[in-house]
Amino acid sequence: MQPQSPRELADTLGSVAQRNQTITLVGAASKRLMAGPVEPSDVTISTAGMTQVLQYEPRDLTISVEAGLPYTKLARLLAKNHQMVPLDPPFSDTATIGGIVASNTSGPRRRLYGTARDLVIGMTFATLEGKLVQSGGMVVKNVAGLDMGKLMIGSFGTLAAIAVVNFKLLPMPAANATFVIPFRLLVDALATRDQILKGVLQPAAIDVLNPIATGQLNRKGYILAVETGGSKAVVERSTRELVAAFPRTLKLEGVEGERFWGQVQNYTAHHLDRFPHGAVVRASCTLSQVKDVMTSFDTAAIGRAGSGVCYGYFNRADAAARWIRMATDHGWKAVIEFAPDDTRSNLELWPAPGADFEMMKKVKRMFDPGNLLNRGRLYRLI
Repeated sequence: MQPQSPRELADTLGSVAQRNQTITLVGAASKRLMAGPVEPSDVTISTAGMTQVLQYEPRDLTISVEAGLPYTKLARLLAKNHQMVPLDPPFSDTATIGGIVASNTSGPRRRLYGTARDLVIGMTFATLEGKLVQSGGMVVKNVAGLDMGKLMIGSFGTLAAIAVVNFKLLPMPAANATFVIPFRLLVDALATRDQILKGVLQPAAIDVLNPIATGQLNRKGYILAVETGGSKAVVERSTRELVAAFPRTLKLEGVEGERFWGQVQNYTAHHLDRFPHGAVVRASCTLSQVKDVMTSFDTAAIGRAGSGVCYGYFNRADAAARWIRMATDHGWKAVIEFAPDDTRSNLELWPAPGADFEMMKKVKRMFDPGNLLNRGRLYRLI
């Protein structure tokens, strides 16, 4: 089923739920290997037919779009007015807005701009009762009442179906540049990260890549990749200070810089294409723990060095399973984020969900007491 409007989506959900049928909810299914596998269901509902821009106020820096709108179309529309929703999600070529928000995916620039929770100002979602619920609005600051839409972010469609998303927009920087700084040792790369973060020029992105990851990007050793943006004067100052402090710095501008960050942003998608039996793990940690987490990988790894999120890329899922057990023993917050269909059902994807998991189950029962919607999608725990 592919509803063409939020009202039709709500009516479809309500009708199917009344028949007590189980439901698989998807957008474009670009991230079908992410999180847990959905158990077999009676009905599949896709929001991919809902692609309308409902309201766009360039001067107010707000936009409201239906959940099925592809991220690339949104980015092209906003670029005409030099505006952006800087989520940089993986699979951005095919991902829909609803899927990005439901999976809470983001990319390198989360260090400066945050995640969907920071950019979504309102939402309309469809419930299994056949209702459309509005949360938030079209203003950047909204403090009235409980923001129910926040529950949908990262819920993987296990609570309700996201129908409409309202974003606050950001102006594109007048200029930007990327700086690639090579290192022989990880400790030196992270010491440079610390030095940059203590400075006055705050980067939009600051990633560290280990030698295996850089080798697949036709580079060598550890690299610290830094993106700065702002006025022309800000970029010029960044260039002077970084090149003076680190003479081996390579500056990438324009298309060359965009190509580099595109490779980093879509590293997960390319890895899964290259290794059909492979898996990707994600660990959330403090900035001081990035060194230990990155060192623990004997495979390709990329760290959001300014926000404490590290990704390890394994050629086989069983190796990822061994790593996740080790990470749990160390007390790291880690999940197997992507894995093949034929092994996900046998993997412990999220071994330590935390003390708030009981509350998550209560919320699930409130929205979906019959457990009809996307069963198993939240890392096989819900």
